[in-house]
Amino acid sequence: MKLAVVGATGMVGKEILEVISERDIPIKDIFLVSSEKSLQKSIIFKGKSLKTISLEQLLSKKPDLALFAAGSEVSKMWAPTMAENGCKVIDNSSFWRMSSNHKLIIPEINGWQLKRDDMIIANPNCSTIQLLMVLAPLHKNLKIKRVIVSTYQAVSGSGKKAVEQLQNEEMNVEGKMAYPHNIYRNVIPHCDDFLNNGYTKEEMKITNETKKILDKNIDVVATAARVPVIGGHSESVNITFSNGFDLKKIKDILENTPGVKVLDNISKNVYPMPINSYKKNEVFVGRIRKDFTLDKTLNLWITADNLRKGAATNAVQIAEYLINKNIL
Repeated sequence: MKLAVVGATGMVGKEILEVISERDIPIKDIFLVSSEKSLQKSIIFKGKSLKTISLEQLLSKKPDLALFAAGSEVSKMWAPTMAENGCKVIDNSSFWRMSSNHKLIIPEINGWQLKRDDMIIANPNCSTIQLLMVLAPLHKNLKIKRVIVSTYQAVSGSGKKAVEQLQNEEMNVEGKMAYPHNIYRNVIPHCDDFLNNGYTKEEMKITNETKKILDKNIDVVATAARVPVIGGHSESVNITFSNGFDLKKIKDILENTPGVKVLDNISKNVYPMPINSYKKNEVFVGRIRKDFTLDKTLNLWITADNLRKGAATNAVQIAEYLINKNIL
């Protein structure tokens, strides 16, 4: 297989290369694509130094599969061009996610939807992925009616500039601002742009993507906040079911869900934290408890590495699914 990574010098692109290097993927050739300002930059992959190329140059290489991590504008312009030239695209941007003609995939949940003629496949939002990895098995067994989620999102979700802002503020160094306020020793209840309904784009992504992937009848409302953590998103989740449940059944379901790890032993202070999820491909869940104010309702806490399962790992897993099902 000839594989391309578009946006190879960015945070997600670098993580994709790292995840690929850890996994047994049959690659004949790999092409690393960057923006003009990073052209011909050397990147080490599996011990070899590779030079980045442009998207125009990539077309002549005729890749079989391209993992895009270069933002919505690049995906809008170039994903169809690559697809028309016989290259499947797995896109990390938001551009194709809500298109009725394109599938939004978390392999463990709805990979079965993929067919050979799916040429552009959308990777969900990072917060949506970790949320649905926990919600999907619970919904299958107990039927979810409503979800209230508050996210505590790391600065790496905003890119390199945001990470640098936090680091500069920690060291009391002047620098460029990625956010409208300081992030060091602060929490900003503002992820992405505000919409006319008072919610942010990030919050509505969680609502709309959950409905598309899991069930259009689930009510989902989100509040997304940015926290002074480098990597790893956290979520406080309140779930109301149609059916009653006991906590043992909830834990049994989650403990037997591939890709989910239960960390829930409060007597020993064991619960998920962003620091535990760093460079991990799993989604971690804990603080599992009944909501004593509302019947058939559960509270829990989820963390995951937003650059891993929230982006790079999920994209690579989609690629693996295509290969394993022989539909590439």
